[in-house]
Amino acid sequence: MKRPAALSSASDPARIARFAEDLTRLWPAAVARRAGAAGQAMGAGLGLAVSGGPDSLALLLLASAALPGRVRAATVDHGLRAQSADEARFVSGICADLGVPHATLGVTVAEGNVQGEARKARYAALDEWARGAGLGALASAHHADDQAETLLARLNRASGVAGLAGVRAAGRVPGSELPLLRPLLGWRRAELAEVVAAAGIEAVDDPSNRDLRFDRARLRAALAGADWLDVGAIAESARHLAEADAALDWATAREWREGVTPGALGSFVYRPQAPRAIALRVIAQLVARLDGEAPRGSAVARLFDSLVAGQPASIGALVARPGPDGWSFMKAPARRTLG
Repeated sequence: MKRPAALSSASDPARIARFAEDLTRLWPAAVARRAGAAGQAMGAGLGLAVSGGPDSLALLLLASAALPGRVRAATVDHGLRAQSADEARFVSGICADLGVPHATLGVTVAEGNVQGEARKARYAALDEWARGAGLGALASAHHADDQAETLLARLNRASGVAGLAGVRAAGRVPGSELPLLRPLLGWRRAELAEVVAAAGIEAVDDPSNRDLRFDRARLRAALAGADWLDVGAIAESARHLAEADAALDWATAREWREGVTPGALGSFVYRPQAPRAIALRVIAQLVARLDGEAPRGSAVARLFDSLVAGQPASIGALVARPGPDGWSFMKAPARRTLG
């Protein structure tokens, strides 16, 4: 990693304008506030998750140019590699050159799936930081290549429409109401590398991106040799699937209003009318509401098949029974123990 002696933000006007347009579609008020009169409040700023890799550095350069004085950056130090502290200082130096406030957030990663637990710790720290700084949204550097990798990985796990929709351009930070924006989903990895190279920066090289113990790294290596695949088209398919997922959500809400009624003793009765894909979503919402935890899709599908066959079944701490008025869902009776 290398930081130039002098640095200004991304200098290509066409790229800056493109980024500003992409960001405005996700957060309409953000760029518009730039036009406010001098001395007026500019509104909530944008937080950037910047690791020091080429993707997030491109996000930093583009955002600081598109929203001067309106962005802050944070680097999460997971403490998993000896170089992580130096990488955070590297990002801090670049931010200082750009006039962007920067914070380093140290976290402890719980035992278990390393990448999964690191993600949880990272988003929790970023959410706390963004809220403390009064920011209006958080942006990450996910791009079209990431989207294609996500879709193919989930295809390989037989995911449904919701999973195949990949990462959304706009959503919420996990476990929070803070908007999470991904304005680079229409950009390719190579384009972002060009933005960083044009600024004279040598980005952080994270060896875990090439560590074949991780599914994502193996998939990335396989895609690198598959030049017949159109990554941009795959990412666009994920966008189409996200639209289909939104349509299914709309239909699910309608099915709930028309088919779900409260029953006795905290139970619910569901009279299914919609196709299977929508009924599965209604059942998943029923289970989550009664049991307090979202069920696995495969468990919901087995429950649905049992009810269609006229058989009672259990899922989590619930029992579901078919009846003349519909399918009833309630907490299973507590087991009595002998004293």
